[in-house]
Amino acid sequence: MAEASATGACGEAMAAVAAAEGSSGPAGLTVGRSFSNYRPFEPQEAGMPTGAGSSPTFPALGIGMDSCVIPLRHGGLSLVQTTDFFYPLVEDPYMMGRIACANVLSDLYAMGITECDNMLMLLSVSQSMSEEEREKVTPLMVKGFRDAAEEGGTAVTGGQTVVNPWIIIGGVATVVCQPNEFIMPDSAVVGDVLVLTKPLGTQVAVNAHQWLDNPERWNKVKMVVSREEVELAYQEAMFNMATLNRTAAGLMHTFNAHAATDITGFGILGHSQNLAKQQRNEVSFVIHNLPIIAKMAAVSKASGRFGLLQGTSAETSGGLLICLPREQAARFCSEIKSSKYGEGHQAWIVGIVEKGNRTARIIDKPRVIEVLPRGATAAALAHDSSNASSEPSS
Repeated sequence: MAEASATGACGEAMAAVAAAEGSSGPAGLTVGRSFSNYRPFEPQEAGMPTGAGSSPTFPALGIGMDSCVIPLRHGGLSLVQTTDFFYPLVEDPYMMGRIACANVLSDLYAMGITECDNMLMLLSVSQSMSEEEREKVTPLMVKGFRDAAEEGGTAVTGGQTVVNPWIIIGGVATVVCQPNEFIMPDSAVVGDVLVLTKPLGTQVAVNAHQWLDNPERWNKVKMVVSREEVELAYQEAMFNMATLNRTAAGLMHTFNAHAATDITGFGILGHSQNLAKQQRNEVSFVIHNLPIIAKMAAVSKASGRFGLLQGTSAETSGGLLICLPREQAARFCSEIKSSKYGEGHQAWIVGIVEKGNRTARIIDKPRVIEVLPRGATAAALAHDSSNASSEPSS
């Protein structure tokens, strides 16, 4: 469908150009017939510079950021919009719907935006599902998505549903903002502190849970983790992914955040690097601490997969990585845990902002902070945590 849509748009554009330039169309191409007269586009002929260094600089309003920011014609307002979708990764369709919605909204929250004016839902139902499975699973995913949107103070007003080889779920989030309602992710300064609001290890936990039924995979990790610990880690990952980053977004304003991003598919290192590239000042990010769902660092190392300690393990609906003034960081971490915001909110100081060339790195031997799952006791998970905490990143 994407290809068909693109072709249609291109055809309309070419027809408009042809009407202005004559029936032959630009560059001697006969519109609507063949490409036999096609000539490659030459920037020089259009009066455009060819050197990479000579092209004009435009404000970064979309590319490389979590959301696009589009100035509107009316009264200093901006349209902020984002979209995302992915494949299911947990067994509960209702929770999958909540996770998908939280993941979409997180791109707005990463800019300190706490309100969303509208959401659309994108849903692909697998053609391999039976009619009974579709009738039971689909409404639960939709309900989970809608409930999370309602928790975020917004509503789902439409979207698109298709039949596909795979189940896919996601959406679009849109808001119109005043300038003081969002924080552009470009103002980190030397001396800032990096704070993370959810533990890492969701991908490892989800995969480890699947390995419980895969003897070949399970045999590689069973010496470092028990089945009960995997079940607890999986539940913790699911609850964390379904938790909105809305509270953290609001506190970004309270504690004068300078920049932020959410940690998702590129892992904490990849998203830190993307954020560093956006900075106006010559700074770099250095990560010293990695809060990780308990036992998942050991699972990552034993399996030889994921790169969790290297910061390359993908996360889904992860926490916000926020650049805060040094004097505000500890207060932010304390405030977000307050009972007035409900249960489940956490934050850790994970790194610093130093003078540099807009890069990010994790130190050779980062400190691993073992984050206990809800319902777990420290004694149940303590026997190997000292080993996991001292693992090198290389």
